[in-house]
Amino acid sequence: MDVKYIKDYLSWLYYQYLLITCSYVLEPWEKSIFNTLLLTAIAMVIYSSYVFIPIHVRLAMEFFSGICGGQHESTIALMS
Repeated sequence: MDVKYIKDYLSWLYYQYLLITCSYVLEPWEKSIFNTLLLTAIAMVIYSSYVFIPIHVRLAMEFFSGICGGQHESTIALMS
């Protein structure tokens, strides 16, 4: 890939980000606060998804396997 093409594409994406969020009208200090809050919110969503979604999927699978007549794990085998 051409380096100039990648640079142009990334600058186009950044320009689209500025247009969508309307942050092109903000002053530099306002823009940095806005970007910090946005990145913090995105990081919190990603972290909570990483932590809680597997737990909910496991619980849902246990629930539906119990409804559909799946085999339950033995508690004796877990203690050994």
